[in-house]
Amino acid sequence: MTTAPRRVAVLGLGLIGGSLARRLLETGTAVVGWDPDPSTREAARALGVDVLAAPADLAGADADLVVVAVPLRAVDQTAQLLASVLGPDTVVTDVGSVKTPVRAAMDRAGLSDRYVGAHPMAGTEHSGFGASHADLLVGARWALTLDRTTSERAFLMVAAMITATFDGVLYPLTDDVHDEAAALISHLPHVMATELLNLVAHAAIRPVAVGLSAGSFRDGTRVARTTPRRTQAMVTDNAAWVAPVLRRAIAELEQLAGALESNGPTEEFFDRADVLRDAGDGTVDDAAGTPEAEDVQSLVLADLPGWQEHLSELGASGGQVLAADPAHGSVVVVAPR
Repeated sequence: MTTAPRRVAVLGLGLIGGSLARRLLETGTAVVGWDPDPSTREAARALGVDVLAAPADLAGADADLVVVAVPLRAVDQTAQLLASVLGPDTVVTDVGSVKTPVRAAMDRAGLSDRYVGAHPMAGTEHSGFGASHADLLVGARWALTLDRTTSERAFLMVAAMITATFDGVLYPLTDDVHDEAAALISHLPHVMATELLNLVAHAAIRPVAVGLSAGSFRDGTRVARTTPRRTQAMVTDNAAWVAPVLRRAIAELEQLAGALESNGPTEEFFDRADVLRDAGDGTVDDAAGTPEAEDVQSLVLADLPGWQEHLSELGASGGQVLAADPAHGSVVVVAPR
């Protein structure tokens, strides 16, 4: 049974692309790679990656799957290149934190039917191939985005790689649902962390504030310590969803500031999240646990007219894909309880 692609090309060998390449090599998958940085290419070659002299050399790389792990600003150019060099059977995915502009780039390049968007919900504040490691993405939760043009073969290939090679679970989603969710649980936290770092960095009492800082400041600013341009790119590329969430946060903080200044009630602000505190939310700090047997079912995609919509609705309601079998055209899913 084929469970994952046999040969994967990774364009961009930074933290995520490098970690992906390391894990693929560790599990016996052949990896072709490229990165614009010569030292990164040399390090990847020493690890066992078949390093290309140039991205255009993908034409002869015989890859089943290409993973686009370049910065968001380079996606459009990369998509156009892929369209000019790839054979008709090569599947394309990416690891970007914003999906709508990536799909638009793939559409413009004529790659929409073979493209499946992917976003692993894992990372660190560090960057570059030197910070990557084979375990970074293992067991992670992934978003996998699709639309009505997504081919069954492409979806199953990417899903199989995630579930088999990375031991991950995935949420099948439309691009809009992914981008809205990412604004809430990734991009806004990066903005808030950056502002907290900004406040302390320019405070008159910065030396003593930094000297007294402990866990809450460390945890609250961790993601702001990454490369600022990377954070700026993902926030601005998801501006349509980040801006309204940010304005809502500003309004609620203004309301809290007003209550503090007037000695007014503040309980509502601090208690509003009890729906997550009390019920458990399935985050990394509150593991969702093993699905009950009656929640799990196997679906043959060919038996589901409009399977793309069916899966994206499942994912939007909290359902997950636990496994994918390209040989039989099926997925194992767990529905939300």
